[in-house]
Amino acid sequence: MTDGVTIGQAAAFADVTVKAIRHYHKHGLMDEPRRDGSGYRRYGSADLLRLIQIRTLAAAGVPLAEIRAILDADPDRFAAALVDVERRLTERIDDLIARRDMLRRLTTGDRALLPDRVLVKLDRVAADLGFTPDDVMMAREGLVLIRALVPEGFDDYVAKVERALDDPHYLSLVKRMWHAAEWEPDDPRVDELATAMADHFLAHPELLPIPAGLRARTDAAIRYSLLSHHGQEQKPAWTRLAALFEARMRAAGIDIA
Repeated sequence: MTDGVTIGQAAAFADVTVKAIRHYHKHGLMDEPRRDGSGYRRYGSADLLRLIQIRTLAAAGVPLAEIRAILDADPDRFAAALVDVERRLTERIDDLIARRDMLRRLTTGDRALLPDRVLVKLDRVAADLGFTPDDVMMAREGLVLIRALVPEGFDDYVAKVERALDDPHYLSLVKRMWHAAEWEPDDPRVDELATAMADHFLAHPELLPIPAGLRARTDAAIRYSLLSHHGQEQKPAWTRLAALFEARMRAAGIDIA
């Protein structure tokens, strides 16, 4: 009987593919066995054992690039290496669970892009102001943009808005601003509202809803423009309202961005 088995037989016995064995050889996980008189490589019991060990470690999540060093290590280093692999696998599992949870949250739309505490506040304010679903979506999108464009100032921005919303006068301004979306741009109420908004924030500049850290950025004007113009494409009255408001604030010496 010829000593050893062919690569095909070794693959079948070790429950791997021939392609996998060749891959293991190519990357140095195991040495290539000797050839017989006919030129075929013959795999002995030690080779089969090595294949089973490689297959088992790979199936357990050990990167192929680390398997040779682990198999060639002494018992203490072998155990330590497996502990390290387990730690990394646990981190990957935690990451996958977080990704799965994010996918589940995404079934509710972009709500997954904001903290729960902000969503709860937004839902309450939306109900108090009588926002439509489209209004709520636009407000939520604006918050998502703020969090992305000025992440270091997001919490500060939310805190400012929360404090401002405790003021009945500010709430009335917000309601008027939202109704202004349906006005014509040249409606005189647009100019009146811009003045009222500017007067309010000039009296309470600490509540001006500009995220902390925005002014310090070299591209502050670009980021501010992206934030302030969101939603204005289909609401020309808002475009004029924003321009008038900003002009009044700058005329009063308030640096918007």
